[in-house]
Amino acid sequence: MATAPAAPSAASRIAVVTGASSGIGAAAARRLAAAGYRVVLTARREDRVEALAKEITEAGGSATAYRLDVTDRAAVDEFATAFKTIGVLVNNAGGALGADPVATGDPEDWRTMYETNVLGTLNVTQALLPKLEASGDGTVVVVSSTAGHGTYEGGGGYVAAKHGAHVLAETLRLEIVGRPVRVIEIAPGMVKTDEFALTRFGGDRERAEKVYEGVAEPLTADDVAETITWAVTRPSHVNVDLLVLRPRAQASNTKVHREQR
Repeated sequence: MATAPAAPSAASRIAVVTGASSGIGAAAARRLAAAGYRVVLTARREDRVEALAKEITEAGGSATAYRLDVTDRAAVDEFATAFKTIGVLVNNAGGALGADPVATGDPEDWRTMYETNVLGTLNVTQALLPKLEASGDGTVVVVSSTAGHGTYEGGGGYVAAKHGAHVLAETLRLEIVGRPVRVIEIAPGMVKTDEFALTRFGGDRERAEKVYEGVAEPLTADDVAETITWAVTRPSHVNVDLLVLRPRAQASNTKVHREQR
């Protein structure tokens, strides 16, 4: 018999989602709100998270928006003071820049990717870990990538950053075992969202579209959000250490079936 999703307890029903202005973060916020969490939406684009909070509230959920840059440690620490306890932290803020080889990659792109994907996750996790533990039933989710588990040409900077996020999650799980906080890593493969590839290629829409060309059904942001919510709502004693998800057409980071037109 399948286990039904567990309703969040009163002490653990606040879920903080970083990078909630679009894509996987926004979809995860909607899903978690529908599962009964009070979602706290954070992103640099304040107008986006405010609009999403309004949408969730009008649909009968509970949501609050905060403008937050996860790479700004002082701002993150200030944000954390707003809470006594939280139940869930979804570290989703991140992203990719460029697809140049190591020999010619832009060091500033590498720096930005490391700061958002790794240090941003570190900042928010460190600031909110005491609040998660205080709930008596906390969950840290790190949204990494299949790039954190295997490399590919042209992906050096992003792959390095996502390997960092993967190792952060793995190490944290070892270090806090025995405390009432789970650490879950969700590693998506090819996900087609409105902004990921477009941002990676500096707004070049044609180049961004080629990433998904011929792929019948890439993952959607909602596919990943549903997976996050499923993992979070397992019974407290169940920890989904690592869940890798890809579209059926993607066998690995470098092998994708593309239909001929």
